[in-house]
Order: sequence, then structure tokens, then C-alpha cells
Amino acid sequence: METTEIKINELEEKQVAFVSFTGNYIGNAEVFKNLFEKLGGWAGPKGLITPDVRFLSAYQDDPKTTPPDQLTVEVCMPISDDTQVEGEIKKRMLPGGKYAVLHAELTGPEEYGPAWNKVVEWINKSNYEIDMSRPSYEIYQNNPNEHPQKHHLLDICMSVKLNE
Repeated sequence: METTEIKINELEEKQVAFVSFTGNYIGNAEVFKNLFEKLGGWAGPKGLITPDVRFLSAYQDDPKTTPPDQLTVEVCMPISDDTQVEGEIKKRMLPGGKYAVLHAELTGPEEYGPAWNKVVEWINKSNYEIDMSRPSYEIYQNNPNEHPQKHHLLDICMSVKLNE
């Protein structure tokens, strides 16, 4: 795992199309594969997947306090306001705000947990605290299947607020 220094960034809100899953997704690559296939299968024929589109996962819950079978993840892609959705594909505005952002190059799916832990440790030592009123994100910068070593390039964005 290679990472950059964690920075606090202000992220803009985004209109997204998404598919969601509720249940224990931790360590379950099949859940994410299915969600990406559903969203990509909808977006591809509509010409919505372009080289500059960044898919993301939005995590709605804290896995430390939410029972595993109640965790919710959404796999999303930015869309224009006038894009129509149907079936399992939903549309909503993801909130913006302050986020602790870590850019990471992971050698495989098993490194996602340690990368998130690095962000949590940094937040715990900072003047910030995790803000569970907004989702946290993984913003994918590549398709690992297209990387020569199958590496995952992503930004981990954990919602934060100043300690009071």
C-alpha cells in the first residue's frame, strides 16, 4: 500500500445515480462486483461512462456501531440533473463538506481495511472527529483490471467536523 499525506478537503455535493446494498459487505468483493456490474450495465448503453467519470462507494454507517446485517453501501456515479433513472438505479444528491482525504495505491482488496484504519488513526490524533451525519466515500481513480499490476487507485474520503 502506498499512500499520500492525509489532507482536509472541502468536497462539493454531487448528483449521482446509484445502486445500494444493505447487509455485511465487509470483505465481500462479490457484493461490490455485483453493484458495479448493475450500475455499469445501466450507464454503459446510455453513454454515461466516459474517461473522466469517477465511480465511488458511499458508506452510510459506522461499522463499529451498526450491526453487520444493517450496513448500507451505495455504488455511485456522477450524473447530470436531467438524467433519468429506472429500476434498481436510483438518483440523489450526495452531500459535500469537510473530508479527511487519503490518496492510496492498493495492491489488492485486502488493503482497503488497513487504508481506512490509517485515516481513522489520523483523525483521532487531529483536531477533527468523524462526522457520521454524512457518508464517507471511496472515489475510484482507475479500474484495477486495467492497471498493469491490478492496483487499486483511490481517494478515501472520511467525513469530518472540528472537535468542539
